[in-house]
Amino acid sequence: MICQFDARKLRCWRATVHRTTAGACHEIGEVLSPSRRHLLSVGLGLCLTSLGAQGQPARKVYRVAWLGTAHVEVVWQAFVEGMRERGWIEGKNVTFERLYSEGRNDRLPALAAQLVQRKVDLIVTVGTPPSEAARDATTTIPIVFFAVGDPVSTGLVASLARPAGNLTGASRIGPESAVKQLELLKEVVPRASRIAMFVNDELPLHAVVRAKVEPAARSLGVTLIPIQVRAPEDFDAAFATMTRERIDALFIVGEPMIGAQRKRIAELALDHHMPAVSPFELATEAGLLLSYSSNLGDEARSVAPYVDRILKGAKPADLPVERTSRFYLAINMKTATKIGLTVPPSILSRADQVYR
Repeated sequence: MICQFDARKLRCWRATVHRTTAGACHEIGEVLSPSRRHLLSVGLGLCLTSLGAQGQPARKVYRVAWLGTAHVEVVWQAFVEGMRERGWIEGKNVTFERLYSEGRNDRLPALAAQLVQRKVDLIVTVGTPPSEAARDATTTIPIVFFAVGDPVSTGLVASLARPAGNLTGASRIGPESAVKQLELLKEVVPRASRIAMFVNDELPLHAVVRAKVEPAARSLGVTLIPIQVRAPEDFDAAFATMTRERIDALFIVGEPMIGAQRKRIAELALDHHMPAVSPFELATEAGLLLSYSSNLGDEARSVAPYVDRILKGAKPADLPVERTSRFYLAINMKTATKIGLTVPPSILSRADQVYR
């Protein structure tokens, strides 16, 4: 029973209210006083409202996690805007949970495990190490990645066209872009013959990049000096090694830890008057000389459609990986001036972004 009235022992029964409400109200209304009729009207309205609320299931609020190495506000906001454009509003039909490793890859497995324990509905990963950590933590929760170099060679997906597992997303060009970065560095610093290469051999992608870059270096007449950089505390020793080895320029192989520590690296490079190239425009904005990279904000926005489709029932295995096709050349002219380097006009004319 939903509601009961004292006057004339009138009762509204749940099973019959929708079929008989109109007729019953008319007949009963004839024998009730005006005040009793008003009471009946209000009571029936409450009954119907209660039934309507019980008949509509609560709308699910999805929990989307974000796993990265460091917070970059412009990148995060690009993703949020992409979600909003598709009707996903934080606090209304989706909530976001963000975890960052603060530039340390060794923390990522534990953070990924936390997200699995929280039973989130989907995980967005920024870069290859966070994507690998999430992949190792779950085979059932959908994972959407971006800013990864080569998702096939690193085992994130079976192929770009048929991901086959619980991961999909957006991929950069891969090792080919690293070759272009080295060529640009040599063009900007033509005298450079000994170039240091920051790498982390614990990352499968870096082995793939080295296999592409080392033959290209030989064709450019350059000797590459690999220097292992695995954690933020390695940078001081790495620059000391470059001084000892009389290095002419620095080539940085991309990984999220580098992006997270971009300001520290830029400071050290400037202190050592070291021209450097990286795959992060944010690092060039922070003070490194040169970058050739995709736009992280564009990449973050590009994965919002994947998240939208998966939350609506699509499977990651059925969504091909998108390849980033637009890369940007950025130059920091303030840094060039401080280290006494003249940037060739041919480079400046091709630059998409010049920091002055």
